[in-house]
Amino acid sequence: MPQLGFNLLNWTASISDDFFPHIERLKKIGYDGIEICMGQQDPAAYKRLKQLLHDLNLGITCVTIVGADANPISPDKAVRAKAVDLLKWNIDRTHDCGSKLLCGPFHSAFTTFSRADIQQAEYERSAEVLRAAGDYAKQAGVMLVPEALNRFECYLCNTMAQLRMLIELTNHSNVRAMFDTHHANIEEKQQTAAIRTIAPVLVHVHLSENDRGTPGSGHINFPEAIKTLAEVGYDGWMTIEAFSRADPAFANAINVWREFSPAWDIAESGHAFLRREINAAYRKA
Repeated sequence: MPQLGFNLLNWTASISDDFFPHIERLKKIGYDGIEICMGQQDPAAYKRLKQLLHDLNLGITCVTIVGADANPISPDKAVRAKAVDLLKWNIDRTHDCGSKLLCGPFHSAFTTFSRADIQQAEYERSAEVLRAAGDYAKQAGVMLVPEALNRFECYLCNTMAQLRMLIELTNHSNVRAMFDTHHANIEEKQQTAAIRTIAPVLVHVHLSENDRGTPGSGHINFPEAIKTLAEVGYDGWMTIEAFSRADPAFANAINVWREFSPAWDIAESGHAFLRREINAAYRKA
């Protein structure tokens, strides 16, 4: 049975002790774990988080991005080397907090566009960076999990077909893929077909409503997605990813200009809805 997590990006992109009460409340709601963004620069904060999660018996996954100054697909070797170094730093922090999974759209720089057709050389440069970071992740016991985003946030990987091609090009045991219902809602013809396309390399899932609000309140067909995930034998984390304006700097960076749902309604109603759908789908599978 998959584990159900909640991404703290609903409140913050930089984990600190101030959010420990949020994590304790998520535990009481019934979550199996949390997901954090790697915006915190103090390594000690991740180690303190690891102790809290151990005490609460909660799991954790991590998510990060890279910017234009560390773009894995840059033709500049120095920029690509910076991308590898940045991913190594993120892998170290992932290890510090006790996580074994680092996901995100780090195949290329977030919201950085060439205004030209995608070049095969860009996939090859991305694979080169992912392969080098994958070697480092392997010795740390961390899985690197690139994410396809919608066309407004990246151009290298919008679909599961593109992402699978990149994973196969990378050809590294510690580089796998994830599926996100929000991005699939924009880019895929059918989420069932998309899930089946990525299934052979799938190790992580984000469950996110079309407007990034409470799962089940919009038009994403979560029962269909979860049923398909059960049918392909997926048994990893399913993590709710929702956004708000609680962290203004992060919200501005991702173009979140309004509240989609009350933060704790997302956590509480989302948990009740998705836990019910997961249980129903996996009992039938």
